[in-house]
Amino acid sequence: MNEISSKFNIVMVIDDNNIDMYITSRLVSKNNFAAKTLKFSSGREAFEYLTENKNNLSMIPEIIFVDIHMPQMSGFDFMDLYNSLPEDLKTYTSCYIISSTIDQRDIKHANADKNVVAFRKKPLDSGFLENIFRN
Repeated sequence: MNEISSKFNIVMVIDDNNIDMYITSRLVSKNNFAAKTLKFSSGREAFEYLTENKNNLSMIPEIIFVDIHMPQMSGFDFMDLYNSLPEDLKTYTSCYIISSTIDQRDIKHANADKNVVAFRKKPLDSGFLENIFRN
């Protein structure tokens, strides 16, 4: 029996909305995008995970999908903290801002962050995942 291998080992999803979290996680799984999906409803918890594992790249996600608007810590606040992480971790990981916002200031802010590969409106789709894999 041939087992289909995943495109990435680990993907992290940071989103306080349970429905969006489910949709993104299901899409990742259904498309064999990642062998493992780390799910965090808080940017702080996600940052703590990255900090605790920063010296073990096998525990670090290759892809991070982070929502902008979350209570306590926004996606932008998370990205500010993410910038303080070691360079080898940031080189290993690609961050994507995902949001339902239509505020052009948010979109410009996301696109101006050197650690953000792209901004994408929710919900994600399989075509977007395929583009990530091809690039």
